[in-house]
Amino acid sequence: MIPLHTINREWTLFLDRDGVINHEKYKDYIHRWDEFVFYEGVMEALAVFANIFPRIFIVTNQKGVGKGLTRPEDLFEIHQNMQNVITTAGGRIDAIYFCPDLEETSINRKPNPGMGLQAKEAFPAIDFSKTIMVGNTISDMEFGRNLGCYTVFLPTTHPEIDLNDHRIDLSFLTLKAFADELLKQQ
Repeated sequence: MIPLHTINREWTLFLDRDGVINHEKYKDYIHRWDEFVFYEGVMEALAVFANIFPRIFIVTNQKGVGKGLTRPEDLFEIHQNMQNVITTAGGRIDAIYFCPDLEETSINRKPNPGMGLQAKEAFPAIDFSKTIMVGNTISDMEFGRNLGCYTVFLPTTHPEIDLNDHRIDLSFLTLKAFADELLKQQ
């Protein structure tokens, strides 16, 4: 269980992108900015997180780039525009890590810990025992576990997942619901 009442400026937040920040395309990828649609309440949630966490990162597998379906420059535009919208709304993303690799064995492809280790190298103050990973797949939960993080599951795209799974510490219907509970516990 995540001790939400103990979260302070020593903690770090990792967020998956598709299915957490924005609507995921069914059996496809977000290829361009005009396909990117934020979930309702995400802006409010990110503004809450910006006031609590000193470090907020997005960690996202992006197989569409590796398959040649999403152009790297389009992914860059998506991320730049996403960050601009989030910042304008009072939120913050400190860095975005993405993995285009197709091989499941890639150290950087979730559930493997590479993107988290990249963040730790760039931001040495990260303490994985005081870090929360929020995602919408068991792979995200395993990524968190592989780093020694707490996990929060959002059943946005996988409502069939057993919420009693040992890799899930807490579950909320939306990112906003998690932010609201975190705010209550502060």
